[in-house]
Amino acid sequence: MITGKILRDAFISGAVTIANKKREVDQLNVYPVPDGDTGTNMSMTLGNALRELQVMDDGATVSQVAETTASALLRGARGNSGVITSLIFRGFAKGFKGKTTADCDDICNALRLGVEGAYKSVMTPTEGTILTVARLAAERAEAAAKSTNDEVALWSDVCIEAKKALDSTPDLLPVLKKAGVVDAGGMGLYIIWTAMLDVFKGKEPARPADTPKTDTVSVDFSATVGEFDEEITHTYCTEFIVRKNSECKDASLLRAFLESIGDCVVAVEDDDIIKVHVHTEHPGQAIEEGLLFGSLINLKIDNMRYQHENKAKEAAAVRKQQFTPAAPEKPFGFVSVASGAGIEDLFRNLGADCIVRGGQTMNPSTDDILQAIMAVPAETVFVLPNNKNIIMAAEQAVRLADRKVCVLQSKTIPQGITAMMNYDPDNDFDTNRLNMTKSLDTVSTGLVTFAARDSDFEGKSIKKGEILALDNGKLAFAEKDIHKAAYKLAKRLMNSSSSFINIIYGADISEKDAEELFEHIKAKAGSNAEVMLINGGQPVYYYIISVE
Repeated sequence: MITGKILRDAFISGAVTIANKKREVDQLNVYPVPDGDTGTNMSMTLGNALRELQVMDDGATVSQVAETTASALLRGARGNSGVITSLIFRGFAKGFKGKTTADCDDICNALRLGVEGAYKSVMTPTEGTILTVARLAAERAEAAAKSTNDEVALWSDVCIEAKKALDSTPDLLPVLKKAGVVDAGGMGLYIIWTAMLDVFKGKEPARPADTPKTDTVSVDFSATVGEFDEEITHTYCTEFIVRKNSECKDASLLRAFLESIGDCVVAVEDDDIIKVHVHTEHPGQAIEEGLLFGSLINLKIDNMRYQHENKAKEAAAVRKQQFTPAAPEKPFGFVSVASGAGIEDLFRNLGADCIVRGGQTMNPSTDDILQAIMAVPAETVFVLPNNKNIIMAAEQAVRLADRKVCVLQSKTIPQGITAMMNYDPDNDFDTNRLNMTKSLDTVSTGLVTFAARDSDFEGKSIKKGEILALDNGKLAFAEKDIHKAAYKLAKRLMNSSSSFINIIYGADISEKDAEELFEHIKAKAGSNAEVMLINGGQPVYYYIISVE
């Protein structure tokens, strides 16, 4: 029999192990963009239950352990993978309800209920994902229970089938095969379940690993807005562009020198320039060496330790953000998820009552969104997730709120903006929901970011630090220059019927450079479209471009 103590320790071990291996899971992101946060989301989701589990008495029943875990996971769920994981564990709470211990039949029932709940939560379930891994493992448990009463043997079969299903995900989902990876969510679930198996076999729960001393800082440190637990090995982030002289040596020589004085080295070149990035204790040496290859422009040196301290404080403030519950005073209100001072102000000006800070690499939890909903003084609250990986967490908040909540399926910031512009206070709920939802399809979104790691996608080699352009969520092309990429992407999105073009520039783009891009796009659009430039101040994305 599985006792409450054993189940508690198993859940703790799963939470600790996914935290230890979250970066391994993060690296399985299909595209090498800096939003590969599946492992981080799953880690933070399970981590929400750790404190409560660690203080539970050894005499707690499996019902009490499972219910405590499921409740904490639901409120702490982050990202699609985190929400689905929380729903799978909700199955344990349902399957073990009222029970002191759990046997094989109870485990099978728990897995079945968890899988059913997870599938129901997804509007269009996709096979080749965490859902497939969970479903096939649950089916294997049902078959195994017919021939064994040994809970450890049964859970061992569950893990074996989960691994088999995980390995098959690329055959079910072509995009995984193209990227040469298995499903990240499925991998996370397999890691959690395997850690649970170790405890079922009698081993001690896993312990937190030491913080790895590997390179985990992104090319643009200001874009790193995750948990801020990385160790910084060098103080100064040094960036510049070399305008090659007539006798310019091979750029590989410059790269080799930079690697001798630091890490996170990028030295990419074209016919005219070499773009340089290095983390080092000696920025002066990097500059002096660069001068041997030509003249320098766009020189930038940041103290990453100082930035790290400020970003950590900022992230802590976001996590501690509290909303005061409000009594309804008006028919409709809005909650919007956004990151970047300019974007936040834009949503407020459009009528958003509460802003939940979040986005790529910083997905808010269900509880974060719930608090914001409760703080809106309205009978009905529209929620704009503005990110496909936040929609499920927002939907989980609906049944926890004390007022009517409608989650609009906005997957990008531009979609959220357009939805709010189509809101009419004189219309009723159904009309507004219909008009705002229909408006989402009128917007095309382009994103300009950087490659967070080396990768090979669809036969194309992409190097860490290269500029990436995404067309409506799909990787369109890689470039060496931010503004060339932005202009090329804008042209790709525009057509003869385009009426409105918004250029939202991020925290790492200067006003001068943004205005130069604005003029180029405006000239290309001609008199057919209205072009607007907005200082969004967002992290991660250099530019967000929308075309309607």
